[in-house]
Amino acid sequence: MPTRVYLLRHGESADPTVFHGAESDIGLSQRGREQAEAVAAYLAGVRPHVLISSAMRRARDSALPIAGACGLTLIEEPDLHERRVGAMSGMPFARTEGIWPQTLARWTAGQTDYAPPGAESFDDVKRRVLAVWERITATHRDKTLVVVAHGFVCKVLLITLLELFPIADWNRIGPIRNLAITELLNEGNGWRALRVNDEVARCGHDS
Repeated sequence: MPTRVYLLRHGESADPTVFHGAESDIGLSQRGREQAEAVAAYLAGVRPHVLISSAMRRARDSALPIAGACGLTLIEEPDLHERRVGAMSGMPFARTEGIWPQTLARWTAGQTDYAPPGAESFDDVKRRVLAVWERITATHRDKTLVVVAHGFVCKVLLITLLELFPIADWNRIGPIRNLAITELLNEGNGWRALRVNDEVARCGHDS
């Protein structure tokens, strides 16, 4: 049996107009709750064995309907939390233009250890989430897992696990949509993506 992971970003947050890093434990909007119910109904049909989420409220609130629909106990992994973004936390997207583009430019130039004050670098996030990923996929080898995390976490995992997406292609991957599904499979010779950012339950497009 292969190990299969349905990797999801949480549903729409209660304020989708600003940056929410690990510093903001915001919940879901009404739309986000509807997205969670919709994707839960879809995932019930694939009959996963294990459900794991970040311990942050927006991820837990997205995972709990999945737990109910699939008859699973939710396992929380605190180290799957969103990236710490320092001064950008709570800032409207338009006002981050002096911070985020500079950060991304340095990362895509190979300086993945760079981070503004108070924020995590790409390397920081990679070390943190890859350790969790390797542990949970080894513990639940040959099973089907659903993992609910955050947009940045999902993107770092895609870039790290799949040679298809080098960090220079960060923008080409596009935004990770709320509760869209990335399906990853490992048959013993590494991870490959069967689909990426697939909005199977019409789960919405906002941040």
